[in-house]
Order: sequence, then C-alpha cells, then structure tokens
Amino acid sequence: MTEAVRTKYRVGGMDCAACATKIETAVTRLPGVSEAGASFTAGTLNVVHTNVPSIAIEKAVRTLGYSIAPANAPTPASEAPHEHDHDHDHGDHDHSSPASHSEIGDGPWWQSRKAKLTALCGVALLLAYGVGQLIPAAGHWPFIAALLVGLIPIARRAFAGALAGTPFSIETLMTIAAIGAVIIGATEEAATVVLLFLVGELLEGVSANRARASIKGLTALLPRTAWLEQNGALREVPAADLAIGAIIMVRPGDRIAADGIITEGSSHIDESPVTGESVPKRRTVGDTVFAGTINTDAVLKLRVTAGAADNSIARIVRLVEEAQESKAPTERFIDRFSRYYTPAVLVAGALVAIVPPLLFGQSWSEWVYKGLAVLLIGCPCALVISTPAAIAAGLSAGARRGLLLKGGAVLEGLRKITTIAFDKTGTLTEGKPVVTDIVSFGRDERQLLALAAALESGSSHPLAVAILARAAADKAPIPPAAAAKAIAGKGVTGKVGGEEISLLSAQAAEAITALTDAQRTQIAAFNDAGKTVSVLLANGNLIGLFAIRDEARPDAAAALKTLRDRGIETVMLTGDNARTAKAIAATLGIEARAELLPEDKQAIVKELQAQGKVVAKVGDGINDAPALAAADIGIAMGGGTDVALETADAAILHGRVADIPAMIALSQAVMSNITVNITIALGLKAVFLVTTLIGITGLWPAILADTGATVLVTANALRLLNWPGRR
Repeated sequence: MTEAVRTKYRVGGMDCAACATKIETAVTRLPGVSEAGASFTAGTLNVVHTNVPSIAIEKAVRTLGYSIAPANAPTPASEAPHEHDHDHDHGDHDHSSPASHSEIGDGPWWQSRKAKLTALCGVALLLAYGVGQLIPAAGHWPFIAALLVGLIPIARRAFAGALAGTPFSIETLMTIAAIGAVIIGATEEAATVVLLFLVGELLEGVSANRARASIKGLTALLPRTAWLEQNGALREVPAADLAIGAIIMVRPGDRIAADGIITEGSSHIDESPVTGESVPKRRTVGDTVFAGTINTDAVLKLRVTAGAADNSIARIVRLVEEAQESKAPTERFIDRFSRYYTPAVLVAGALVAIVPPLLFGQSWSEWVYKGLAVLLIGCPCALVISTPAAIAAGLSAGARRGLLLKGGAVLEGLRKITTIAFDKTGTLTEGKPVVTDIVSFGRDERQLLALAAALESGSSHPLAVAILARAAADKAPIPPAAAAKAIAGKGVTGKVGGEEISLLSAQAAEAITALTDAQRTQIAAFNDAGKTVSVLLANGNLIGLFAIRDEARPDAAAALKTLRDRGIETVMLTGDNARTAKAIAATLGIEARAELLPEDKQAIVKELQAQGKVVAKVGDGINDAPALAAADIGIAMGGGTDVALETADAAILHGRVADIPAMIALSQAVMSNITVNITIALGLKAVFLVTTLIGITGLWPAILADTGATVLVTANALRLLNWPGRR
C-alpha cells in the first residue's frame, strides 16, 4: 500500500477564515487526498495525500482565485508531529528555513491583484458618475459597466467555489445581492456595494499580511554574512552557510549571525530584538548567545551550535507558524457555526423579500430591496475572522517576547489555570551553583579564593565551576598548583605556593583537623540553608569555608507573588534533598515537595487534577517529561535550542519566571479581545438589521455592516501585536 505523504504549500490571497475553508473543501474533494488544512493567519496549506500530483492540488486552489507554491518537499504523513496526550491541536513541523519561505503575498499591498482590481473598480465607478452627469440619457448603463468590472471576478469565484463544494460562500451572497439590486433598478447602489466589498477584502489582506509580517520580521534581524575563522585567517561568508562547530568572530556593534557559545572574549549583549529585555547582559566564555542579538562593546569569538535552519529565530518563526496552523476551541466553534449561518442568512433574506408582499400586500420592490440588504448584512466575514485574527496576533506578540505557545488551544487554556507546579533546578533556580558565602579564618577572602581556584583549575565539577566563576568575578589571581589530585568523595588536594592546600567536604576535613564549636555551628547553619560547604585547609589547619548553592532566579519570588495575588496556587516539585528544597522554598514563599522521582511528580500532578484543579507544570522539559505530559498545560523552561518542546505545550525561551504570569496575562488579553470582536461583529449586524427592516438604511450601509465590522475587528486584533509583555 502506498504511504501517505504530507505536502506544505504557501497560498497567496487567502486572507480570511472563509477563504481557508473554501480551499480546504476544494482540495479535500480531490481523489487521493485524505486531509487538507489551510491557515489564513500563516498563509499555508497542508495536504495529506497518496499519489496526488502537485499540479492537481495547485490547479484546485488557483481555480478559486488564489496563488500557490510548494513550501517544502513532501514528507511521510507518519512523521506527523508529536501530539500531546490531551486534545491540543498541534501543527506539523516544517523544517525548512525561514529564508526558504515563498515570496507569495510578500510584496507591497498596492501591487497585489486585489489592490489593482479595487482601484480599477473605483475608477470605473467615478467614470460612471462622470458619464451620468455629462450624458443623462445614458441612464444606468455606465453603472452596470462599472459594476461588472468588480462583480465578474467575484461571481467567477462564487461559481468556482460552488463547483468545489462551497455553494454558500460570501461571494455567493454578494453576487445575488448585486444582481438583485440591478433587477430592481438600484444599479448605482449595486456598483457602490461591489466597490465597498472589494475595499473590505483589500483591508483584510493588508491586515493579514501585517500579522504575518510581525513574526517573519524576526528573520530580518539575522545578518546576511559572518566572519569565519579558518586556519588562523578570517573571511566573510554567507551566514546561511555556517556549519555547526565553526568559529566566527563578532565585532562590536555587529549582530550575531548564529546561535553559539563564546570561546573567547567578554561583552555586553543587547538581547532586546529577540527577548524584549532592554538592558544588555554581560556574556563571557562558556555563555550561550543567540542569533539576531547585538554585540555591543568587545570582539567575541564563538563556536556555532545551530545551523541557519535551526537557530533560535528560525525555530521561533517555525513554531509560531505551526501554532497558527492549529485551531483553538473557540475558532472551531465559530467555523462550525458559520457553516450553518451563511445558508440561514440566504433563507432569512428570501423570507424578508417574499413574505411581506405575499402575505401582507406590501410593495415587492421595497421588500426585495430589504431582503438583498439582509444578505449583505449577514456576510460572516467579521464573525469568522474575529477569533483567528486575535489568536494569530497573540501568538506573534508572545513569540517576539520569548513566549512560545503551540497553538490557539494552549493560548485559550492558560487563562483557566488554577495551580502551577514548578520544578526547582533550572526553573525556579539558575541551574548552576554559585558561591554565596566565604568565611575566612585569618586570611584575606581573595587569597582564599586564589588558593581554592588553583586546586579547582581545569575541573568541570559544578562546585569547582562555582569557585572559579567567583574567583574570576572578584579578579582573584590564580597561582599554579602542583601535584593536584582528587580524592574520591572527599575533595581535592595539592601544593600551592609551598603550602599543602586541601579543599574538602566538612566531614572529610573533620577527619584531618579538629573544628571548633563555632565552626561546626556555622557549617550546620549553611547546611540548614540548603548550602553545600567546602572547607579549605592549609598545612592541615582550617583557613576558610565556602558555602555554595544553586540560587533562585532574581525574579522568581516576585513572579510567584504575582501568581498568588491572582489566586493561582503554586507548588515546587523537586528530586533534590528535603533540606535544600525547604531552604529555597522558604526564600520564595512556596510549598515544597522534595526527593521525588519523575513518576512521583506525574502522580502529584494527577492528584491535583483529581481535586478539580487545572494544572500547569513548569520544568526543564527533560526529566520532567512525564509530569509535563500529564499536566493540562506543560511549559518548558529553557534557553534557545535547549527547549524541550516535544512534550511541552509552551516554552519560556529566556529563563524568566516572570514570563509565566506574563503568559497567563497574554491569554487573558487575547480572550478579552476575542469577546470584544464577537460583540462588534454581531452587534453591528443586529443594529443594521433593525435599521434596514424599518427602512432607515439601504444597500451600501448594509455592506458597511460587514466590511466596517471586519475592519474594526481586525484592527482590534492587531492591537495585540503591541502587547507590552510582562505584567
């Protein structure tokens, strides 16, 4: 049996949900196509098929009046993306680089076919008015000619849609209304209505392109070239050609061309283009930097860690596009509703036109006119665009601030969260130990650091890294150590400056030298605070203590308080020992449950859900995978390429705990925006329906009820692109 393949296309001119539905219906009817999913917000069409020539799919779409081009090579449908255990509608993975995006629909809006048709129709209508003034005997004919300029393409699309399985389209309503208006003698109004309809469609296209451009604009942050170091020489190469492991030089003021790890140099990095963080951060050897950020003040050398197709910006663009291809529950409901709504509008228009004259002897021309107006009022454009436009703008706004969500279902679900379970290491804490306290006995602190760093030099042990980092920060000179050796489970010893120096655990140190009661009390106090204590000995005498702990992230306490103030419960789930967990939890004001295995974390999440709570789990996405999968929403905390999005529904790219309440605030802002949009869409229709039936408004105000509502709804949704971020 032939294996089904998934092919992705980019579609131009698909600017509203009704367009997407029409394309899906037409393509699904092709023999051999098992599934078609069109997203007007992403401008894409995904088709699962067996042996269907690409030309047949493209012809079906072009017949409806849209442009189309393949976005990637077909992939086996069995390689569909990982789905979460519950009903989240995730998109498929397109591993093409953003640079390979088709140029369909990417040109200036005034050069589009819709803009040219609208301009032509507008000129024709002005000429018709001019001819009418100069030659009154011409009557309605100039307006019929002007009407046909715009109506013929609309009617052609209506006919093509009907043949492809969508008889009750917006174009069908428009065509019937325009032809009906001509029949009853309202030719001038019919021509005006067609022009207003085309203007509305053009504005839809401009708005849809602006929403797409918001996220694709991230790709413009990437420089086109990079300085590659090879065999000690530098040469300029295309950034897209950089291979993983390559060493590149970044000059002060340059944008960084690839994700990488600094191998030489130290500089402040302006991450605001990618993270929204306004203050540049100091980055040094061993730190990760992201493509698109700006090196501000010193020459850096970095080792490339991701190719052009997989750097942080490429992944953000790809993930947002996949998210926009999925549908939120509200959007799915509106789609189902609109399938019945449009035929109902046709029936309502017919009843308004026929019943009063037939049953009550009213004027046929008056009520047919009102019936045609009802058709225009009933156009579902504003209603069907109300939800996807807001969700697309919300997903883009979040992504630009390092908040990645895998679709509208996740965006909707976040506002319902009542409990959040956090991992400790790497989530609430930095994930790397630091020296928090140095206690000296008769020697200078910098001297203690120098001796300890001399023993630990070259070690990759987390405690050694912490001591070396503190020595570098305090500018402590590191002398050479002789005969340095590690003692398993105890520490490290060696000769530094003629002295026998040892850096040991408290237990190992006490076996060598006697500790005073005060020293034991100090060590116990550090241990109670969840800190690991290393004891420094010189010639067998205690000269200093180093207290080391994985510290809480700077914004963790404030972020947790924000969540509690909003009535959201928080709990910390960790595999660490109870004493350390309790100490960190005390500084953050959060309940701690410690010494847990991954399956224990999952069981606690299920236990919370059994109590009727809606649970989000925040973790590093690796050892927390079972709990992330079990939670209503799993959120991975990480940086750039380390984000484990396979199991999680969302990701905090830049390691800020404050982004969790921000993500929930974004969800609330989007859902509030959708409520306003639906109110505008239905409210304007209700007002114009009443004014039409009582004879106050006619045909062209009726089309404004839909076109005007569409513009208002879209403009309201686009406000989300300026969402301020953390709240």
